[in-house]
Amino acid sequence: MASPRSATSSPSRSYARHATAACLKAAPMFTRLLPGGVEWADGTRAEADTIVWCTGFRPALSHLAPLKLRETRGHILTAGTQAVAEPCLHLLGYGDWTGPASATLTGVGRPARDAARAVAELVR
Repeated sequence: MASPRSATSSPSRSYARHATAACLKAAPMFTRLLPGGVEWADGTRAEADTIVWCTGFRPALSHLAPLKLRETRGHILTAGTQAVAEPCLHLLGYGDWTGPASATLTGVGRPARDAARAVAELVR
C-alpha cells in the first residue's frame, strides 16, 4: 500500500507545524470509499478510520446518497453533529441543523470540538 495522503485547509498552528515538517501532502479527491480507507483513480489506497469531509459553501450530500440518510427536507437527522441513523458519521458546517451557526468560521468551533471528541471515542 502506498503511503497515506492527506489534505487540509485548516490555518491552525498544528497544521502549519505539520505542513512545515512535510507530514501533510495535498492530494486530489479520492474516488472510492473502502471499508478500511480510500482509493484514488490511479489505484493508490490509504487506510483511514476517520474522514473529515469539507465541502465549502454549499451542502454537498450526494456522496452520502447510498446511505439513504436524508429526511424529507433534504437534511440528515443529527444529534449534535452525529447522524442519528449512522453513528459513525458526523457532519459539520451544514447550517443550524448541525449546530448553531456551524456553517460559519466563528460558529463551527464548538461543533468541531464536540465532533472531534466523539470521533476519538469511536476509534478507541
